[in-house]
Amino acid sequence: QVQLVESGGGLVQAGGSLRLSCAASKRTFSTPAMAWFRQGPGKEREFLAAISWSGSTTSYADSVKGRFTISRDNAKNTMYLQMNSLKSEDTAVYYCVARWSNAIATLATDYTSWGQGTQVTVSS
Repeated sequence: QVQLVESGGGLVQAGGSLRLSCAASKRTFSTPAMAWFRQGPGKEREFLAAISWSGSTTSYADSVKGRFTISRDNAKNTMYLQMNSLKSEDTAVYYCVARWSNAIATLATDYTSWGQGTQVTVSS
C-alpha cells in the first residue's frame, strides 16, 4: 500500500517560516512526480508546488511563488516544502501527493496518492 506521511505543521506567527516534510514508503517514492496541495477553511483544494523525480523541474502556484520552495531527497524518500514569509491566508491543511508519471501536474485529480495532511496555522 502506498503511504505518504506529512509532518512539520504547526502554529507560526505571520512573517515566520516552517518546513514541511513528506516521508514516503520506498515503493511510493519510485513514483516520479510529487506535489503539495492545501485546503483552507471553507476553501477549495489548492495546488501549491510540484516537483519531478530528478528535482530538475518544478512548478509553483502564483500565490506562493517566491515564498515557498519544493525539494526532494530521493535517498531519504522525503519531499519538503520550505515556507517563508507566511501569511494568515496560508492557514490550511497541507497535503503531500504523488502520481505515476514523469510529468508534473497541477490538478488534484492527476494525483493518485495522498497523505493524511498536516495543519498549518498562521497567526496575524
